[in-house]
Amino acid sequence: MTGTRVEHKVPDAAVGLCASANSVTVLCHVQPDADTFGSALALALVFSRRGVPVTVSFAEPAELPASLRTLPGGQFAVSPARVPHEVDLLIVVDCGARNRLGALADRLGGAASVLVIDHHRANEGFGTVDLIDESAASTTELVTRLLDAWGEPIDADIAHCLFAGLVTDTGSFRWARPGSHALAERLLATGIDGGEITRVLLDTHPFAWLPMLSTVLSTATVVPEAAGVGLVYAVVRAADTHEVGPEEVESVIDVIRTTHEAGIAAVFKQARAQHDRWTVSLRSRDSAPGLADGVDVSAVASKFGGGGHRFAAGYTTYGSADEVVANLIAALGN
Repeated sequence: MTGTRVEHKVPDAAVGLCASANSVTVLCHVQPDADTFGSALALALVFSRRGVPVTVSFAEPAELPASLRTLPGGQFAVSPARVPHEVDLLIVVDCGARNRLGALADRLGGAASVLVIDHHRANEGFGTVDLIDESAASTTELVTRLLDAWGEPIDADIAHCLFAGLVTDTGSFRWARPGSHALAERLLATGIDGGEITRVLLDTHPFAWLPMLSTVLSTATVVPEAAGVGLVYAVVRAADTHEVGPEEVESVIDVIRTTHEAGIAAVFKQARAQHDRWTVSLRSRDSAPGLADGVDVSAVASKFGGGGHRFAAGYTTYGSADEVVANLIAALGN
């Protein structure tokens, strides 16, 4: 299914699909973060306010990260098995490819219309209508534009969800885009506590995170010649993660990416149920010695069937730890 892709503005068709929908499903990508889940819940709150039946879901993991359970609208989230196979409007948020929907990708075929809302440059454009703008700092920014074009007001609960995606995808505004701070000011004006939202989402971990981090950081390795800018990587084995959740595992990338000697950071995360399956998080700096614009890690991830943004991307791969590390180093070249 392909349709009209519109960048930098909200197509009338997108507003029309939302305004006329009689039933709605909003799908997040697997391993949901605050941008995809916040976008989904913000939309769910609006549809519910309009009296439209709405469900929100994601294929995996089975349990939502603890920090995301604090977002308003969580009552609309259901297990994958409870997602209707047929629906008037299916909205996919913050998801650049069908395969990022996991087992719920099969719901695309049962929707009368599909609206894709995303800010990933490599988005496949698989909706009836696609609202895609890679210049947006977060998908929640695009949801805000859609609500404005639709004429739907943003109350404190909706603002909470939108701010969650904005603050996390900008790294507490370290990677803010033009307009990011203005949007934050607008959302904060609804009365939400931006400091507390940020603390819960980015600065809170259980004590078990500390010994896990100690173990994982002991695997950190620098490959100075990789891609001409250097690579630092760490390996998270399944045995290291039994006492922590996925958000604690994902946070490792934000620690090792601070390494001065490397322009690229990678974390290899072993699946608990299938030990030859790895999810890989990639980060790069917007500049590096000898490379003014940094490395486009989304292009690297695409070699393995993944994707993302220029400076933040990921993919899934298979093999032993040594094999998946070697494959990435080979893909980066010298």
